[in-house]
Amino acid sequence: MRPHISLDVRDVAKSVAFYEKVFGMKPQKQVDDYAKFDVKAPALNFSLVSSTQDVSAVNHLGIEVDTIEEIAAWKVHLQHEGILERVEDNIACCFARQDKLWFTDPDGNAWEIFTVREQLAVIGRLSQTGCCLPKKAGAPEPPTCGA
Repeated sequence: MRPHISLDVRDVAKSVAFYEKVFGMKPQKQVDDYAKFDVKAPALNFSLVSSTQDVSAVNHLGIEVDTIEEIAAWKVHLQHEGILERVEDNIACCFARQDKLWFTDPDGNAWEIFTVREQLAVIGRLSQTGCCLPKKAGAPEPPTCGA
């Protein structure tokens, strides 16, 4: 079993070039208005579809890894590709202590690569704290929660 994500994008070629950097591979299929990545690790069927109207928008997308060593490897990879935007080490967010790496695709979709160090007590409501939100350019740092 593996998840499938299909994003509506403004420019398939530009998005393919970006996601080739993220996944370290070329798409399995590509035409002018469509591309599909068959990612083995993490297991993901990921496609990009051209849209002249709205593009897909989510709060953020993420890939959870098991260890801090995997985070370190992703950090080196994303830095090498020039797309790493922010590093969060040992932060309390989403009612867990985590390490996170953030980057944003050409259509503004934020991504995080993260590992959970420990679960924390559920205190308050996530929507009130504003934590776990990707940082937008020029915006203040989002607050943490669950500390």
